[in-house]
Amino acid sequence: MNIQMMMKQAQKMQKKIEEAQAEAAQEVVEASSGGGMVSVQVNGKNQVLGIKIEKEVVDPEDIEMLQDLIVAAVNEGMTKAQEKMQEKISKVTGNLGINLPGMF
Repeated sequence: MNIQMMMKQAQKMQKKIEEAQAEAAQEVVEASSGGGMVSVQVNGKNQVLGIKIEKEVVDPEDIEMLQDLIVAAVNEGMTKAQEKMQEKISKVTGNLGINLPGMF
């Protein structure tokens, strides 16, 4: 395989990766903590789109618990969003064993 063909294939793969990233960025995942008392929606860009807090968990005497539940839900949501992104990229790169840290 000559270098010119390799470059063309690399460009095709780069375009497919960019398309997969754009597609994954539009996906929204939901995560929750406290048995669903706090839930968040996160998109593929790791942006929090919404937070829902059940009124039963709002206790002025225990703000720390609410803070912990929010942090746990947000972290889970971001992890799920990153996993979705990785899944999309893996479909493009296939079994090439390509690890592209920092691209998503």
